[in-house]
Amino acid sequence: MKMGRLGVWAQVDCMTASAEAEFARDVEQWGYSALWTPEAMGRDVLVNSGWLLANTRKLVIASGIANIFARDAMAMAAARVQLNKQSGGRLLLGMGISHAPIVSAIRGHIYEKPVTTMRTYVEALARDFADGAHPYNTTVAQTAAARAVLGPNKLLCVEQKVLLETNAARAREIARAYLRPYLRLSNYVNSWRRAGFDDGDFADNGSNRLVGTLVAWGDEDALVGRIREHWQAGADHICIQALHADQSKSTFDGPNIDLIQRLAPLARESNTPR
Repeated sequence: MKMGRLGVWAQVDCMTASAEAEFARDVEQWGYSALWTPEAMGRDVLVNSGWLLANTRKLVIASGIANIFARDAMAMAAARVQLNKQSGGRLLLGMGISHAPIVSAIRGHIYEKPVTTMRTYVEALARDFADGAHPYNTTVAQTAAARAVLGPNKLLCVEQKVLLETNAARAREIARAYLRPYLRLSNYVNSWRRAGFDDGDFADNGSNRLVGTLVAWGDEDALVGRIREHWQAGADHICIQALHADQSKSTFDGPNIDLIQRLAPLARESNTPR
């Protein structure tokens, strides 16, 4: 699989099937190498991946992530094999442990130690564990730390939120609105603590330091600069989550397609074989 260096991460549950297929074809045409979609409480990410694979020609379709509580290891492995056979090897299966409120309160499963649960699940899939990692809501410093842990031969595919807004007050307000749900999830807060943030950074919907580190905001040069920082820190692939500068919209309104298209020149440049 040829991942390329720049892709798109998008919440697509709000789109109709036909609109989503058109969006995937646009992402492919604009030069991005992969389209990542999540799984929470809406669409089945693997069923949806089959639809996206069927409507594109060369775009890698990646799950960011497929919830391991939604299917057992045998079903996950079977879906991976079948979708790759049908698409010529274009499915990248990203799996995750999700969060206790979703797994326990909504899905009705028992949520235990995340690392132990994930390790047991992955061991049931393959002897040599995973091919890499897909960090979400992390910093450039965490990208460097992940590369150090993974070593040189594993894929490191990092999500980065980008916001085209040069007014600092507005940018921070929008970033806080996007990050607010994650501040209620212990897995993310614990991850940020390990990255050097503290209680002061989590108060009042996030400090300027927290939101500015997690959300790249500013003009195009600032957004491109943050993407390049992740590459320099050791990321193989960045998937951008394009946020809306319109404060009446949120993640659940879908991606900022105009911003994705605007950053397409970087995609074409970075994904062109050298």
